[in-house]
Amino acid sequence: MRMSLLAVALVATAGPVLAGAQDESVQVQSIRVDEQIILSQIMTDKRAIYARTMLLTDEESRTFWPLYDEYEAKVKKIDDRFVRLVDDYAAKYSTMTDADAQQMLDAKMKLDRERMALQQAYTKKMARVLPAIKALRYSQVESRIDNDLQRKVFQLIPIVQ
Repeated sequence: MRMSLLAVALVATAGPVLAGAQDESVQVQSIRVDEQIILSQIMTDKRAIYARTMLLTDEESRTFWPLYDEYEAKVKKIDDRFVRLVDDYAAKYSTMTDADAQQMLDAKMKLDRERMALQQAYTKKMARVLPAIKALRYSQVESRIDNDLQRKVFQLIPIVQ
């Protein structure tokens, strides 16, 4: 796990440095590849992190994992839309208009609202099927993973000019 996080960190930090030396189409492709590597690695590690930190009984596992899988399927749809937004941003980076920026800002805010609403809804569902301490633990782990993922993806994205 430590090695995989190191690999993700290297990709995330090397991306912006290397991007400055590349032409625009190569830079867009590089961002797409880097974001897919990060998302894939975190999604793989995420399940293992939950398995290790939740300390679920067999009975709790029978209710937790189906709910977790349901949440992940829904959040993946939001993540996919976010990746498309990042790709659109990368493609328009050097030719960004105010209209493009407004559309992207609106889309980003909508995705943020949807993600937060989904997290809150599923945290409530977890609280109904798990002891309160484990529901809180779920919420903490989810927030930490989500924040880490966002930080790594945002490191790939240059600030708009």
